[in-house]
Amino acid sequence: MARIIGLTGGIASGKSYVATLLKEKQIPVVDADRISHQVLVDDEAVLKQIRAMFGAEVFTETGAIDRSKLGAIVFHNDDKRYELNRITHPEIKRRMLNEIERYKKQGAHLIVMDVPLLFETNYDQQVDQIVLVFVDQAIQVQRLMARDQIDQELAQLKIKSQLPLSYKATLADVVIDNSKTREETKAQVEAWLESVSSR
Repeated sequence: MARIIGLTGGIASGKSYVATLLKEKQIPVVDADRISHQVLVDDEAVLKQIRAMFGAEVFTETGAIDRSKLGAIVFHNDDKRYELNRITHPEIKRRMLNEIERYKKQGAHLIVMDVPLLFETNYDQQVDQIVLVFVDQAIQVQRLMARDQIDQELAQLKIKSQLPLSYKATLADVVIDNSKTREETKAQVEAWLESVSSR
């Protein structure tokens, strides 16, 4: 039977780096962000609901979602963010579960669900173990400012739209500390994988 791992973290915590390490070891990773992007591109029903809720101004001239404009709205308004999640999450979840089933049929023994909002969207109920990628909030802010070329105020707004990593750490089964070097993070991931495979 396949063991389902929930991989989560916070924005700019380094979760994507950990997911890359797992992929390099041929471990299947079901990426919620990738699937979310797909839904915002090709699901006509979702796009229609977003247009009705947020208006034509969040679309480009070619009819595609303008992710920066939509993001600016939902990061500043909790109600709007809730509405966007209500529209998109059912289809995202359906596609994720379909991918998991496909990997199970292929004989995978370990499947990772890479979900930034694992706790916020109750995906923690779908997994056998939760792995959190953690960084101190000051580091998180600096990394997000550098990554997205944004100011400190917007970086803090984006971080505050998610549960604090310090709180998520109390809910996780395993915490990977990504505050230092990539080599140290990699060593923690390999130690965790060894513990999982030995069970």
